[in-house]
Parts: sequence; C-alpha cells; structure tokens
Amino acid sequence: MKTQIDHLVVVAQTLEQGVQWCEAKLGITPGPGGEHEQFGTHNRLFKIASPANPLAYFEIIAINPGAKRSATPATRWFDMDDAALQAAVAIEPRLVHFVANTDDIQAVRTALKIQGIDRGPVVHAKRHSRRGVLQWQITVRDDGQRLFDGALPTLIQWGKPDAAEPLRLHPRNTLPRSGVTLQSIAVTHPTAAKLQTAYDALELKGIVVSTGPANICAVLNTPKGIVELQSLGL
Repeated sequence: MKTQIDHLVVVAQTLEQGVQWCEAKLGITPGPGGEHEQFGTHNRLFKIASPANPLAYFEIIAINPGAKRSATPATRWFDMDDAALQAAVAIEPRLVHFVANTDDIQAVRTALKIQGIDRGPVVHAKRHSRRGVLQWQITVRDDGQRLFDGALPTLIQWGKPDAAEPLRLHPRNTLPRSGVTLQSIAVTHPTAAKLQTAYDALELKGIVVSTGPANICAVLNTPKGIVELQSLGL
C-alpha cells in the first residue's frame, strides 16, 4: 500500500465566508471547486503541494444551500451536520479533518478493521472539473463521523477502480500553484497510542502524533508568512 496526505478539509458556514477567511488568513483567493450532489455540499480548492506532500491540496467546503435536499443523504460527510461543528464554523471557518490518498482503499479499510476501527463503506463519487470528470472512491460512515476528533483521515482513491492511470485526473493536475505550501501536520490526541497504531496500519508516515488534547495542527507557508491552522478539538 502507498498512503499519503491528499488534502486538508476546512469547513465554512458558507463558501463566501470561506473565501473571505482564506483571503484574510492565507493571503490568496481559493480557486474554483465544484458540487457534490450526493452530499449536498460544494467547495473551493487550491494547491498546497510540497516535496514532502506532492499530492496535497486545500479544500474549503460548505453545505450548498442550492442543493436538492431530496438528493442528499440524511447525514453528510465530515460531521458537517454536527451541531457543535456548525456552531463553531458559524463564527469562523475551521480546519476539521484531512484526507489520505491510497492506491488500495479496500486493503487499508481492512487494515483498520483489524485494529477494531470502522472507517466506513466505500462510496463512489464524481464531479465535473475544467479538465474532465473527476472520479474517486472515498470512505464515508453512515453516521458521517470523522473519528478521533477528525485526526483519523478519511481514505480516498482517485480514478475509476480499473483505471490504468488513476492519478491522471487528480485535483493537483487541475490547480495552478497558489503560493501556499504544506510544511507539516502534527496531531495530539488523548488516545495517541491507538491513533499511531492506526497510522501504522495505513502505512501513513510524516505526521507527528503525541498525547494531549485533541488537535490537528497544519503548518503552511503562505504569502502572509508561516500560518498555523488548528482544529482545537472540534
């Protein structure tokens, strides 16, 4: 298996709020994204790739008020229907999660199940981009929970299941350089040992895990200098 950071997830109450926050906090305007019809959400994106994280990009995501509610599930991904999360992002957008890219999503799901962790079933999803249709498989629990206060990544595998070049249509290939790069991710959690065991099962490296209050800290190099984003237990 090969597992690495795919993208950071920042939830905003609205995309407009997310864009304004990004401009003020990071000094750039995020690029266009798209709609996720099956979850009733939409996003804005920009590239944050670095030598250590060559696939990394940044997602600002919000509930789409124009989505057809009949077409969306009872529970959205990334805990976006959670009352505490919604109350927090109503004040300010917040880093809440990250997603890990894998070349064998079923194998990593199984590796987590051996550890007693149910990352959720694999859902097939797609959206249109300027360079074609992006297709992926992603783990989404029926209850929408992120697990470990967002510190256990959702798993994603890009491309069709039988694609010869699965990463050909990856967001990193449709996004220009943004001037922002991901320097590091560090995680603290009360159950750090169990979380580290889960990372080891995923063969996910490069993230410092230590015992402490639940938090994800992403360090970014931006036009405004070094910026730290934290989940603060959300």
